[in-house]
Amino acid sequence: MDMVDLVLTVCLLANPSNCRDEHLYFESRGSLVQCMLLAPAEIAKWTEQHPGRKVVKWKCLFPDNGRDI
Repeated sequence: MDMVDLVLTVCLLANPSNCRDEHLYFESRGSLVQCMLLAPAEIAKWTEQHPGRKVVKWKCLFPDNGRDI
């Protein structure tokens, strides 16, 4: 099964300079375009579950082969 990595850059609302990357993994449906289309709904879900953080940017990537998921 091929995977795609939705990488969110998130910052603390109380301290906007404190940011980190979060990774959400999905089954690939053939291209990164599918990830881009599905991402807004997943970002909204993630934001609801993490009220103290704000997503400031995001991107879709294929995970590195050597990285554990």
